[in-house]
Amino acid sequence: MIREYVHQPLQQKVTAIGGHYVLVKEDRLPFRGREILYLVGHAAFDTTCCGVGGCAYALVPGFVLDWKHTTNEDGLAVSRVVAIRDEAIQRDVRRLVERKEGIHQTQFQ
Repeated sequence: MIREYVHQPLQQKVTAIGGHYVLVKEDRLPFRGREILYLVGHAAFDTTCCGVGGCAYALVPGFVLDWKHTTNEDGLAVSRVVAIRDEAIQRDVRRLVERKEGIHQTQFQ
């Protein structure tokens, strides 16, 4: 599935119901002759009723088809990506990203 990915600003705290999160890094990773776009973020759960906590994570929009080919109405860069749906490829990508970034959670968008 091909889709448009809107690049989000980094280092900006986003408040959510149970805490907040921050995207801290956007990177591309070579993989079997293609490039994978991924982001790294941190989340803190500090306004919940049942305690505090946090995590670091990666989000993978997919394989890059067209890097920052345009901008949207808000001036944010837009890339064309292909979502990664194949579970075997997801497993290999997850292993690479988590090893490189030292994290334990990777979500595919």
